[in-house]
Amino acid sequence: MQNIALVTVLLTPLATAILMFSAWGRKKLQVSIGAISTLLQLIAAITLFQKVNATGIEIVNVGSWPTGFGIMLVADRMSAIYLLLSSFMSVVAFWYAVSFIKSKTSISIFFPVYFFLVFGLTGTFLAGDIFNLYVWFEVMLVSSFVLFTIGADKQQLEGSLKYVAINVLSSTLFLIGIGLLYGLTGHLNMAMIGKALPLVSDQLLVNTTAVFFFISFGIKAAIFPLFFWLPASYHTAPIGFTALIVALLTKVGIYSMTRFFTVIYPLEDTFLQIIMLVLAALTMVIGVLGAAAQVDFRKILSFHIVSQIGYMLMGLAIFTPLAIAGSLFFVIHNVLVKTNLFFVAGTVNRNFGSYKLKELGGVLRQSPWLALFFAISAFALTGIPPLTGFWGKYLLAWSGFQEGSTLVVTVTTISLLVSLLTLFSMTKIWNEVFWKPSPNGSQNEKFDLIKLIKLQPGMMLSIIAITLVVLIISFSPNSVIEWSMKASNFLVDNQSYIESVLNHIN
Repeated sequence: MQNIALVTVLLTPLATAILMFSAWGRKKLQVSIGAISTLLQLIAAITLFQKVNATGIEIVNVGSWPTGFGIMLVADRMSAIYLLLSSFMSVVAFWYAVSFIKSKTSISIFFPVYFFLVFGLTGTFLAGDIFNLYVWFEVMLVSSFVLFTIGADKQQLEGSLKYVAINVLSSTLFLIGIGLLYGLTGHLNMAMIGKALPLVSDQLLVNTTAVFFFISFGIKAAIFPLFFWLPASYHTAPIGFTALIVALLTKVGIYSMTRFFTVIYPLEDTFLQIIMLVLAALTMVIGVLGAAAQVDFRKILSFHIVSQIGYMLMGLAIFTPLAIAGSLFFVIHNVLVKTNLFFVAGTVNRNFGSYKLKELGGVLRQSPWLALFFAISAFALTGIPPLTGFWGKYLLAWSGFQEGSTLVVTVTTISLLVSLLTLFSMTKIWNEVFWKPSPNGSQNEKFDLIKLIKLQPGMMLSIIAITLVVLIISFSPNSVIEWSMKASNFLVDNQSYIESVLNHIN
């Protein structure tokens, strides 16, 4: 099979989830299966990435059904970047969870659900038609709900119900949009819709369908004013259960928005472009102000997820190849750095007993390595050069000032000011958690790096692995920028995607 890497990337997590049920209650066997699976998927994702980087696009028509009846899997450069990123994150999130979760019952439930979530994420990045994208969304929704509620207390259940309620609304709007698009064009395949929509006489109805999708994906991405579910739910469940959700779920919304508003609804010079720019600015500002007001480690980080989504939306809304490349680079940066900060927060909680800033302190003296890992990711998040956040914000700022219109320049300037407030929040965590003396007035047990690795091997090795990748990209960003530019050029020139898919069909 020519596209064996593409098929392997998709089917590996599904097969693993099924195997996990057969190994129920046998943690060592489940860990072994999971370790092999995540590694195999990562290798397949690397192989697919290299192949797509050379050819531009890889396509599989599952079962050789006629287009519109079967499942079409499409991997272009943006898909390949997301798949590689998600495969790497599934490895580190898996090992973090293995160390984090102590309950035998919880871990047995966690393993199969985790791989169904990976399956849903993978399918989303490969979906070539809009109805199958909806199905993958539902796989992710069910899986993430279960992960949010494992070992549930009252707070977890409240957060999970808010999460599910708003995402059911998102799915409903998505399904309405699918029905309208199918009625207008007679197609579900994205490329075929993208070709047919300009020929539709009722462009007002076309714009209406675009609004349905924008709201649906905006909910999933947690943009302003649709973000309230995220800070209400992300801090409620133990980080070990939700690490992959924290890393990638909102990015699925940005991925889908980027796909739709390049292939199906080219964004340039439309009313939605202006709306996106305004909402990007509001998302950045409201998110960072919400973070500044919090006194809980995880809540601060949750609000910063919202704020950082604004940068990704800004890149899409500027809609130049450089801006979308900046958005893609920023996704890579944010997934790595934000996940690492949550990992550090979970490790602090495990060893020092709290997420509340006032109850923490002295971590720098007791565990300088943990403080160092936090500092690297925190500085990267704020955009301190030469770390990853600097390069992402540099690309976005460059594209914004280069575009030159008043609105774009204003939003770009706001994005730079938001970085200062992000630095304030990170400094607040540093001062309260790491720098100030322990609030109980005593020096507790010291944790050097070797001891931390012995106590929580999976947790610490995951943090170290992400930190190394962040540093590698920080000091050698050219390859990632080049890949992002290639993906962006392919997206902005939507005819390249449409013709590549239609040529395969024909």
